[in-house]
Amino acid sequence: MKDMALWQDADWIAAIASVVLVVFLALGAYAVTRPKPEFGGHPKGLYILFFAEMWERFSYYGMRALLIFYLTQHWLYNDSASNIVYGAYVSLVYITPVLGGWLADRYLGQRKAVLFGAVLLTFGHFLMAFEGEGGQNDPTINIFWLALSFIIVGSGFLKANISVIVGQLYPLTDVRRDGAYTIFYMGINVGAAIGTIIAGYLGITLGWSYGFGAAGIGMLLGLIVFVLGKPLLLGQGEPPQLLEKSREFLLYGVGIIAVGAMWLLIQYQSVVGGLMLVSGVALLAYVLFEAFKLEKEPRERMFAILFLIALQPLFWGLFEQAGGSLNLFTDRYIDLGGVPAPIFQSINPIYIILLAPLFAWLWTFLGKRKLEPSTPAKFGLGLVQLGFGFLVLVWGAATVGPGALVPVIFLFGIYFFHTTGELCLSPVGLSAMNRLAPRHLASLIMGAWFFATAGGNFVAGMIGAATGGEDGEMTREATLSIYETIGLFAIGVGIFVIAVSFFVKRWMHLDTLADDNVGDDLEGQSEFGDPQSAGIHPTTKS
Repeated sequence: MKDMALWQDADWIAAIASVVLVVFLALGAYAVTRPKPEFGGHPKGLYILFFAEMWERFSYYGMRALLIFYLTQHWLYNDSASNIVYGAYVSLVYITPVLGGWLADRYLGQRKAVLFGAVLLTFGHFLMAFEGEGGQNDPTINIFWLALSFIIVGSGFLKANISVIVGQLYPLTDVRRDGAYTIFYMGINVGAAIGTIIAGYLGITLGWSYGFGAAGIGMLLGLIVFVLGKPLLLGQGEPPQLLEKSREFLLYGVGIIAVGAMWLLIQYQSVVGGLMLVSGVALLAYVLFEAFKLEKEPRERMFAILFLIALQPLFWGLFEQAGGSLNLFTDRYIDLGGVPAPIFQSINPIYIILLAPLFAWLWTFLGKRKLEPSTPAKFGLGLVQLGFGFLVLVWGAATVGPGALVPVIFLFGIYFFHTTGELCLSPVGLSAMNRLAPRHLASLIMGAWFFATAGGNFVAGMIGAATGGEDGEMTREATLSIYETIGLFAIGVGIFVIAVSFFVKRWMHLDTLADDNVGDDLEGQSEFGDPQSAGIHPTTKS
């Protein structure tokens, strides 16, 4: 234990994060041990799900903050190759929940799916702690690929389903539902912020195995919380029909086989890109085929949906630079005052915690005065803010000249505008998918949304790879040039989207929407969580 008199800024940040974590755990223990079935007006099962998800996000974002550095500094991939691996990994993490949700709905039920996913995630995060000697010739790298594979498949089973159980704790007409998802979303972002700080601090100051080990311990604690809290879930999330043990274990076997498939895919990132391209074209063709079978108004709503989905790869391709190229740029070219670069990955979830209630109030305030922007206009505003964030960093770098470190305030600036952009697009978009899709195509549309999100994450890796130039190593000038280009491009696309938003809004036929979707209140409708979070977000945000 270092003498407190010698503590640096990073030590204090990690200590404060640890204290906040202890406070949240104490409050959680108090809530679930009260003798009454509810606490704070909500069933105690909500707090079990809060802490299970908090620990899962702790582990995921803690590991994500370190991943790009682990690839470049330990496994000795160049910057370009590291960004491609990062993009392929994150894209697979965000596409597997589509299949995991389907298996839960049809066979396993949400509780068993979450439990199985948590077990896989725990294995994956602990396997990350086996670092070996390093370098691509070290056979231990195969354990690293296996660890990523467990995390990818585990996320597929867990992410799509835990938010659904939250909704199942309440009747569809219960006025507490939005409040419940607000509490749940706090768990997502508290876990993301604290996990990033603690795992990032340990990984950089003490060693990779300490950072990844902390993420593994967090996931194990989440698994324990979920198992012990089963009675408080009130029988929710169980299989839709009697599930024979043989079929249940067969489904688990499918999950294990999927781990093997991911072990191959993650090592051949170009295959991932090719499969996503072919699958994306096929999915688009099928959605259009279904759309042209509909009457005029629902068909045009499908066109509006496709317009919004088409913006997903661009937005997330740029946004996800945060964990890849921007993470490397932060480490090398920004004046961090001795604070490890991964810790700054916590800025986004902290901003979300602070700004999301403000945005929820803002949309309601504007809506009552008939001034609220339409859904496509919000998408345009999100893209403009995303692009402007990159320009803030570029301008900040220009103020100090080519040889000096960029002041850290400009890093806070880029994250601020990226977060406000995210809050204009991510929850709004998921709500729109729920509202606009015909009932019989709702799952297909949600699948298409997450598929496009996953595609954006793969694009993020390709953009990040471009910052490495011909020799694969990032330079300050080349990276800033790319950031300026993509920033201006995003602003241009955003302005175009705002300009055509009136026409897209007409396709949405909001005046007759209730006739098609009466009573359409799906489980998980009000979740409002981390970037690209699996689930359906509140209609009040659209």
